[in-house]
Amino acid sequence: MWIYLVAIVGLWTLLRLIRERKVVSHLQDKHVFITGCDSGFGNLLARQLDRRGMRVLAACLTEKGAEELRNKTSDRLETVILDVTKTESIVAATQWVKERVGNRGLWGLVNNAGYAVFAINEWLKKEDFAKILDVNLLGMIEVTLSMLPLVRKARGRVVNVSSVMGRMCFFGGGYSISKYGVEAFSDSLRRELSYFGVKVAIIEPGGFKTALNDRHSSIIKMLWDQASSEVKEVYGDKFLQSYVRTITSLVETCSEDLTLVTDCMEHALTSCHPRTRYSAGWDAKLLYLPMSYLPTFLSDAFFYWSSTKPAQAL
Repeated sequence: MWIYLVAIVGLWTLLRLIRERKVVSHLQDKHVFITGCDSGFGNLLARQLDRRGMRVLAACLTEKGAEELRNKTSDRLETVILDVTKTESIVAATQWVKERVGNRGLWGLVNNAGYAVFAINEWLKKEDFAKILDVNLLGMIEVTLSMLPLVRKARGRVVNVSSVMGRMCFFGGGYSISKYGVEAFSDSLRRELSYFGVKVAIIEPGGFKTALNDRHSSIIKMLWDQASSEVKEVYGDKFLQSYVRTITSLVETCSEDLTLVTDCMEHALTSCHPRTRYSAGWDAKLLYLPMSYLPTFLSDAFFYWSSTKPAQAL
């Protein structure tokens, strides 16, 4: 009996691989708009798609980032300055894209711009949460709504960068909150746009070394400094030092191979049959996502016994 089961699973896997290898035709005529191209995933994806001959419209936060990207790519790639937290910037970028895509519409929208802070919730103020939500969630939503008529015209793709922390929260702060929101928005968008032939994909990376990882220690200490004296007494300096070490060690173990993520993005944009979700990185596939399916009491117990306790909890 088990032989038939293995045969069925093997046949299904083979058919799926064959189906997913079918590539969209006339890629050289298709425009893709990518946010957050100064560095990291967005920068690499822009260069990757440019090498493939697609017409890349890369949005950068700074002119320096835009210039550096242009120096590394062909004349096909064009850049625009975009701050996803400002409506006027999004409106201007949308008009800029519209002028370039014309009646063909926008084949691909990649919402990649992001910001991350991992800290204890009680150390934060409302403004600290709002800053992350403005970039990772509200900015992404506004960019998407602004660009949707162009994507719908091309019957194209929306690719939203979430995280494994959109499936399971490991740290406090607004990052996981924003990524849970990305997951929910993407799911509703996928169902709504399916009637128009538009496909929506979610990228869920594990741990990767990007510009977001560079300043965690200094940011955590800054947030600790703004906490009240009562909070500092409750947690204690020993907890702070242990927490910083934990974050630092996690960053050091992150993968440097960003192509594991950008290859997923490229497949979502170029395959005739893209996946709904892409898990990027061995830690996402083998650790974080399986853990997210565990009963809550087991995952809570894992974090409880593996983490440092606040001073007044000892």
